Amino acid sequence: MSSSLPGILADIADIADAETALLIAQSHGGIRVSIPPRAEPDHWLTELLGIELADRICRGLAILDADGKLKGVQREVIPLGPASVLKAARRRAADALSAGKSARDAAQISGLHERTIFRMKASDSDQGELF
Repeated sequence: MSSSLPGILADIADIADAETALLIAQSHGGIRVSIPPRAEPDHWLTELLGIELADRICRGLAILDADGKLKGVQREVIPLGPASVLKAARRRAADALSAGKSARDAAQISGLHERTIFRMKASDSDQGELF
């Protein structure tokens, strides 16, 4: 599984590649979608990627139900992708800094670069005190 991407995007990256998953996140991130078990000509995924790649993704995500019928993905929210991953990492870093952790510890906890933590700290101190 492509751990750097959240949810179904990681599955799509495993089936196709990370660039395709990011393209899907860019076009449909944050939106609830359905993906058929096989690509359909007028489906958004086919229009975005072409029939061959869309069909590979559809078949890769499809499952067999108890009756042996192929089922597609229904009402799945496509994650926002790297934007949401970065926001979550920044939130973890801010929480770590608020808890008194060092920049090094905050970087390790959040998965961000130490320089990013220093920039976060600098922008916080630029704000100044209200009172």
